[in-house]
Amino acid sequence: MTQNAIDDEPRTKHWTLRLDLFEEGDLTKVHAVLDTGDSILESRTEARRSPRDTPVPEIGDEFAAGRALVDLGHRLLRAGTIDSSAEERTPHT
Repeated sequence: MTQNAIDDEPRTKHWTLRLDLFEEGDLTKVHAVLDTGDSILESRTEARRSPRDTPVPEIGDEFAAGRALVDLGHRLLRAGTIDSSAEERTPHT
């Protein structure tokens, strides 16, 4: 079987994302972990309620989790860039 034939075969991967949220008064912290099966990426972010805003914990959760997901996205793109650069430098046989 040729390399192209192997690359064309469909495959399914399962990635696991875990978000742990911690609330401390007006501060919400998030620890996000993405397990790709090949590597693990982590992010820690937080959101703080402004003193003039009404205390609604769900909003802090959304901001903190959203920031963690954006940060993980940046980390994932950076890892892909690094991996593709390394692949370009590796001689293929």
